Amino acid sequence: MDKRIITAAITGSIHTPTMSPHLPITPRQIIDEILAVHEAGGTVCHVHVRDPKTGQPVTDLDIFREIASTVKSKCDIILCLTTGGGLGMSAEERVQTVTTFSPELASFNAGSVNFALFHAMDRWKDWKYEWEPKYLALTEDFIFPNTFKTLREFSESFNKNNTKPELEVYDSGMINNMAHLIERGYLKKPVYIQFVMGVLGGITPSPENLMFLVDYTKKLIGDFEFSVCVAGRAQFPICTQSLLLGGHVRVGLEDNLYLEKGMMAKSNAEQVAKIIRIARELGLDPATPDEGREILGLKGLDKVAY
Repeated sequence: MDKRIITAAITGSIHTPTMSPHLPITPRQIIDEILAVHEAGGTVCHVHVRDPKTGQPVTDLDIFREIASTVKSKCDIILCLTTGGGLGMSAEERVQTVTTFSPELASFNAGSVNFALFHAMDRWKDWKYEWEPKYLALTEDFIFPNTFKTLREFSESFNKNNTKPELEVYDSGMINNMAHLIERGYLKKPVYIQFVMGVLGGITPSPENLMFLVDYTKKLIGDFEFSVCVAGRAQFPICTQSLLLGGHVRVGLEDNLYLEKGMMAKSNAEQVAKIIRIARELGLDPATPDEGREILGLKGLDKVAY
């Protein structure tokens, strides 16, 4: 296969406004970023939303609806809505994006993890908003909970809405979690796995670790598509490795604020354009949204509820 799905994670819930002036905050900014990613050749946009006044991550269904419906009226890009939400949100809050909007694709976190951001505080002293240092500091004593009960309940919601789960795997034990859910019939093969590397609390990004994750998944699950996203400076090298291994890639300001060493990315589309240039040097092309739908077996944009 010479087509690769290129995902852009637009804003996330990790970086805060102080960290980059280019981080999209308002619904209009997020919409404009998604449309620019589509224009640059992206296949999927992964969507979180924020308080338009402060930039704090929220699960505001009205904002999700505004973004999703506006984008749908202007282009055919695949939207992958988050069920990760923000720190401290309940499972019921997080899964509302699936039960309310019935998207084609949504994130599905594959297990609990010490999701730590507190170490980022070492790099900044003056904050634009009071909430930012408090938000980061609480992660020193935070577990991102995704219990087997939660995984079962999430999978039931995904199945009911015919929403494809993008299985976010932060460490190797989560592959076993997915195999368990497949065995019980809660997940259906072929599954779509995203290896998330570089989060403090999860697996570190390295060529050896990515090879191990892919090999282990082949042994345990067998039939799957995979993508790779990397937090921080190893984003482009490890994503390039994913392309070579037959995998897809995720870039974007949720994961990495830089385009290259010492140069901040001014937009998600800049990162998308860069990874597409790399892919084409390797003889690979970005999948169009409709080609992405075919690769992942998605239900189609006409069957969403936004």
